Amino acid sequence: MQSPQVSRRRALLPLFAVAAMAVGAALILLLQVMPPTDTISPIRRTISEYALGPSKWIFDIALALVALGSVAGFAALVRQRRIAAFSAASAFCALWTVSLLLIVAYPKNNWAIGPNIGGTIHRVASVVAFVCLPIAVLLASRAVFTHSPIRRRVSVGLSIVSLLWFGVIIGAIVVAAANDDRWWMLIPLGLVERLMALTGVLAIASLVLPTRLDLTPATAEAEPLRVLS
Repeated sequence: MQSPQVSRRRALLPLFAVAAMAVGAALILLLQVMPPTDTISPIRRTISEYALGPSKWIFDIALALVALGSVAGFAALVRQRRIAAFSAASAFCALWTVSLLLIVAYPKNNWAIGPNIGGTIHRVASVVAFVCLPIAVLLASRAVFTHSPIRRRVSVGLSIVSLLWFGVIIGAIVVAAANDDRWWMLIPLGLVERLMALTGVLAIASLVLPTRLDLTPATAEAEPLRVLS
């Protein structure tokens, strides 16, 4: 039989995950309203632009918190035996979190002065991150919400919307290639990226956020913690 302290820690882990991601997202929003990054256009400029100035440390902390929250959230699902530690969903979550750390380690490059290895790593990591996060949620949602079809639809819907935002970027690249144009000028890239990131983080939050806490040892022993059921 588990002790009350162990049961409480297990119950609070999903809340910690969502809180970490929420604080990370709030720090990104803060960068948009505080100088000197308040001059960066949220419509045309990507989120990574925030890392090109003296406020880079805030950007780095924000992404680290989102990565930490993501790992904690999936760890909670594994401990609750809702998904397997070695599963496709866990693998895609790992790719998402590693990509976030690579984005921090290799800031965005100024492509006007030519490519470099760090800038290429940053670009590839960004693509991997934005694709892997919604896929991880899609793969996990069926197992997590076996008896909660409404909750499953919410998580799946957010994941699909996140992927559709990425599809907007792919569409712009295809159109630009056919017309010998600059693809990033065809769409409001900064806005699309922010909406893609927002729906992705909301998707993973919807997957791990509990509606109630089963903190008594008797309840914890009788059945695993139910999340959003």
